Amino acid sequence: MSIPLEWPIKPMLARLVDQIPGPATIEGGYSYEPKWDGFRCIVLRSGDTIELGSRNQRPLTRYFPEVVAAVREVVPDGCAIDGELVVRRGARGAQRLDWDALSQRIHPAESRITRLAGETPAEFVAFDLLMVDGRDVTGEVFERRRALLEALFDRIPGGHGLHLTRTTRDPDTAGQWFEQFEGAGLDGVVAKPLADTYHPDKRAMLKIKHKRTAEAVVWGYRPHTRGIGVGSLLLAMYDDAGELVPVGGVGAFPDAVRRSLVDDLAPLVERDESGEVVTGQGERSRFSASKDASFVRLRPELVVEVAFDQLEGHRFRHAVTLLRWRPDRDPESCLLSQVDTPASYDLAQVLE
Repeated sequence: MSIPLEWPIKPMLARLVDQIPGPATIEGGYSYEPKWDGFRCIVLRSGDTIELGSRNQRPLTRYFPEVVAAVREVVPDGCAIDGELVVRRGARGAQRLDWDALSQRIHPAESRITRLAGETPAEFVAFDLLMVDGRDVTGEVFERRRALLEALFDRIPGGHGLHLTRTTRDPDTAGQWFEQFEGAGLDGVVAKPLADTYHPDKRAMLKIKHKRTAEAVVWGYRPHTRGIGVGSLLLAMYDDAGELVPVGGVGAFPDAVRRSLVDDLAPLVERDESGEVVTGQGERSRFSASKDASFVRLRPELVVEVAFDQLEGHRFRHAVTLLRWRPDRDPESCLLSQVDTPASYDLAQVLE
């Protein structure tokens, strides 16, 4: 079957706002849905061709053979579905999204891809429809696209790791989801205009994400890739045993700040017995294997206040923003226990 859409397709994006908008704030109102924390993915089924396209238009197909097999088995020909690839973990009744397990699925080795497909299988959560029965529906309003998506999933048997996300037109229900579903690893709510069409690569939706602040200790820094000052600060917090636990980093400084930070942090740079600067080598992810991960060690005496979305395990998820320096805070007061932990919520309940 021919494809009436240009492939690869750039997904429609969302703009961050501070609160859930009311239905009266836009003509036609909003549809609200959970915000999934995984890999954005557009699934294409055209004849025997199955493609999994990412947000940056790089193919994900080879990394998720179990999803490809499920799509081939149960998704009708001539479909393009927008959604999210996710991996869940935990015992039945206490499951949540597992970003670390999902990120490990991007690996060059075929043998590892095959093994992880069995050990940490991914699932696909659908939330929009771009093509059905070979017909381009991106020009339809979302209210119509959602109806077509629901009708499509009525044709798809369950038990194959393909899910249809829930929606509501009630902002109060969306507010409950915002609070409850965080305990299952989700990171907010999305609001979609019911009377709007699909806009590839445009921020035509709204997203509301959890925002928190915390104090953290600066224990090192990475030089900027251009060699101009500090690229990022390495942050840590103390656990209950009094051990300093790395939690992530913060960067995106103006050039003037990068340069001044080198001088500001110089008195705290750790040196060995011969006076040489103590450095280390951080872990590289498979997304940045070629990047320099070296860093300069600092005595843990400075405290910063940062804004963040989630702390998953002992690591910040998503971007972290530096709010201010906290010279009034003792480093030992920067505890992991300061971070509010959402009440657990079973992921299976979200997927129902």
